[in-house]
Amino acid sequence: MNDRIALAVMIFAIAMTAVTNADAPQERALALSFEESTLQWGPCPDFMPKSCQLAVLHGDPTQKNADVFLKVPGDTALPHHWHSSAERMILVSGQLEVQYDGQPARQLKPGMYAYGPAKLGHTGKCAKGDPCVLFIAFEAPIDAMPSAAKAK
Repeated sequence: MNDRIALAVMIFAIAMTAVTNADAPQERALALSFEESTLQWGPCPDFMPKSCQLAVLHGDPTQKNADVFLKVPGDTALPHHWHSSAERMILVSGQLEVQYDGQPARQLKPGMYAYGPAKLGHTGKCAKGDPCVLFIAFEAPIDAMPSAAKAK
């Protein structure tokens, strides 16, 4: 009799787990390359070079925790700007020099990680040659403000 009760409890627990998981939103797993034809590239903010492009990889850029690719051709400078959000970055392609206010410039090569604190101004320069593609994970909604717009 105890085995039947234990089996009934186990079946009930499995059924409840299935019901709970059925109510959870189902996200799809992703694996993307910056070279995929399915990516939808759009323009960067107006103060950035016209050749700058963004592709949303995951999430809603107007909400927390969105991921993007940023792409600029070789020999392109990114003007001084800042973001309301911290940004976590990995360079995917090209060579990119980044300089955050008050810190020495760093030369990023593919596979290198960089962290930019929220509201800390910075510049970038993609070296001649391959385009620079940067994976960026934002904590807060995505924005980019020119240095003329003071960080608060």
